[in-house]
Amino acid sequence: MDPQTNRRADGAIHEEIALQYLLGLGYTLVGRNFHFGRAGEIDLIMRDGAAYIFIEVKGRRSRGFGLPEEALTPARRRRIRKVAEGFIYINGVAESEARFDVVAVDYVTGIGGKPEIRHHINAF
Repeated sequence: MDPQTNRRADGAIHEEIALQYLLGLGYTLVGRNFHFGRAGEIDLIMRDGAAYIFIEVKGRRSRGFGLPEEALTPARRRRIRKVAEGFIYINGVAESEARFDVVAVDYVTGIGGKPEIRHHINAF
């Protein structure tokens, strides 16, 4: 199987794990894999009460590339902000509260084949 296909499949699994975790916290799903032009995409858009939460999901099965959270570079954060601005503009929700969270799905620190989930609220 193509390594790119494996990464996409892993990404979809990590996003589903993060989604189920967040739904368990009482968040409401607004959208998945929201694209805004060439700016990029946001993995999950959720509501926590009245606030819109833009969520980046990062997963790791080994420490070869560091912690999942460490993959969120300043350039990636800028792209996520730009996509979030596009979502806010398109949906006319400029008056709503918004924040950026990161959910790390970490198999290295997990137990029994289940990943540890670390939720960084208002991460950037």
